[in-house]
Amino acid sequence: MGWEDARETLRQWREENDRRSEETVELWRNVIARHVRKLGDEKWVVYEQVCIAALDCHEMALAKECLNKLDEEFPGSLRVKKLEAMQLEALEKYDEAFAAYEQLLGADEANAAVHKRRVSVLLSQQQVGEAVRELSDYLRRFMGDQEAWLQLSQLYLREQDLARAAFCLEELILCNPHNHLYYQRYAEALLLSLCFQIQYTIGNMETMELARSYFAQAVKLNPNNIRALYGLFLASSHIGSHPKSSVQKKKDNQRYAAWASQQITKKYQERQCDDSQVQLLDSMLATLQIN
Repeated sequence: MGWEDARETLRQWREENDRRSEETVELWRNVIARHVRKLGDEKWVVYEQVCIAALDCHEMALAKECLNKLDEEFPGSLRVKKLEAMQLEALEKYDEAFAAYEQLLGADEANAAVHKRRVSVLLSQQQVGEAVRELSDYLRRFMGDQEAWLQLSQLYLREQDLARAAFCLEELILCNPHNHLYYQRYAEALLLSLCFQIQYTIGNMETMELARSYFAQAVKLNPNNIRALYGLFLASSHIGSHPKSSVQKKKDNQRYAAWASQQITKKYQERQCDDSQVQLLDSMLATLQIN
């Protein structure tokens, strides 16, 4: 790969917010490092990109090299100081990193990236409760941050606080009603609530029907969402075989389950899986019904 192609690749990853850390380090060492002067002013954002990638890969010498270049060009920069704090994180000097982020917030309280790095430090130390409080406080100020809402929902699920996890996912659906993953994850949270039997006020059957409708919406938004198709199949199978379901409800949900099963099989066939794998899938679907 030529240096121009490598530059375009790094640029694309930055625009898409795609870390690709190992590939970034490899591109730097094999191509970009020899042509860095040709990048012009873009070299500084490339140094930053490579520094973060090096920290992800624990390539501390390379990260330090990039940091030195940036610090020489931008002495006292808050952006560079954030990278230095991330270096402390990578070295597992968590107390020093947290203190460094505290100083950065003193200079710029609205720095969303620094707030989220503090959450990362807490999670690295397995302080999940503190991380939840930090992230909740952050979301009071930055309510539109979908990535933060998703992370908070995952932390609540980790702590089996399913009601709060569901609330976070509801916020995500309101923020972006066209994202199929949010509907899928909300439906999965509803199923988990049934497993832990915390939804007595709604009722088990009503909750299962609600989960089915959210799985269906996820499939409608993205027909290739296999996980949502499995969820639709399982929820419909359960409702269709439940003794308290009406005759019409059983008939409808058995049809939904059959359709989901056909779609799952079709997706595997489109991926050119051999016949034995497809037969195994059909056999598995036949036994996956919740009774």
